[in-house]
Amino acid sequence: MVTDTTRRKLLRAALGAAALAPMTSALTACSSTTSATRATPRIIGCSRTAKGGYAVVVAAQDGQPIYRVALPGRGHGVALQPGGTLAAAFSRRPGQYLQVMDYQSGEAWPIRVADPGRHFYGHGVFSADGQYLYVTEGISTTSEGVIGVYQVVPGLPKVAEYTGFGIGPHEAVLVDAQTLAIGVGGVHTQGRTPLNLETMQPALVYLDARTGALLEQVTLADKRLSIRHLSVTDTGEVACGQQYRGEPEQAAPLVALHRRGEPLRQLLANDEQWLRFNHYIASIASVDGYLLATSPRGNCYGIWHEASRELVDIRPLVDASGVGIFQGEWLVGSGSGKVLTVAPPAQVTGSQSPVMWDNHWNVLPV
Repeated sequence: MVTDTTRRKLLRAALGAAALAPMTSALTACSSTTSATRATPRIIGCSRTAKGGYAVVVAAQDGQPIYRVALPGRGHGVALQPGGTLAAAFSRRPGQYLQVMDYQSGEAWPIRVADPGRHFYGHGVFSADGQYLYVTEGISTTSEGVIGVYQVVPGLPKVAEYTGFGIGPHEAVLVDAQTLAIGVGGVHTQGRTPLNLETMQPALVYLDARTGALLEQVTLADKRLSIRHLSVTDTGEVACGQQYRGEPEQAAPLVALHRRGEPLRQLLANDEQWLRFNHYIASIASVDGYLLATSPRGNCYGIWHEASRELVDIRPLVDASGVGIFQGEWLVGSGSGKVLTVAPPAQVTGSQSPVMWDNHWNVLPV
């Protein structure tokens, strides 16, 4: 087994020169077409490269890349700074780095390596004022959840830690200026190998963003549903996407909605439809009373009517990945490079990009 200390030594050796280089050293402009280099940045997300490497990519609305910032390993989620131009890309769990960059200029900060004995879970979110970054982390030996609070200045000094809310946190979102919601997966892992599937305790938890105090915790009846990916809907509810850790042939509802002070409400579909998602939901976004959720493992995405919770449509999309909102429509990406514009409830147009997008992306502000 590769220990956390060993991973850190290897990563530090690989990144040492890069961390001391000028901030623009990792930037690669994408000049395959004149129109792409002149396009307005609209999308940012992690990706795989054609040569087997990894990068965070800023692209136009049709997915054509404008520039890339190289990453030392596979990335996962990306967070945007409110009122600013910074983005943070997080390494896939159990990750050992996070990368902050200016998404307008492409200038990259020195990489921040995980603290000793810790790993990143692939997600984070900026504070409402953009001055702090809340990052989902774990203690490597136990998977005990940690929210690392980092000051948003070069070097990203950690100024606080929030603990005591569960094992295996994954995505965190800001519900309002004072409140964090966290999808706690409940799974203790060694690397990516689960060790406690029979006793896992997933939950959706709310923390005071200023103090880390636990404000509320809700659970699903089926403890094999690991709560992972989150989004705040246009009506202020938290949508959560699950990974089912039970029997492969068993169907399970994979998306739920929650309003503070109420129980979780699962979205509706029949067993055959839930099985289409292959037990995993990646990205979620809500617009005009409809919710879209992607499944890279199921090679599809689904659309639900929020008020009725009823499934409107399931559409095929190879390696369906990120989703975001632009001008009242969904932008949906895929690991195959396909980029869709979907108007609620299900009107679709598409384009092809050369970017092999990872599971998540963000739509940049106008």
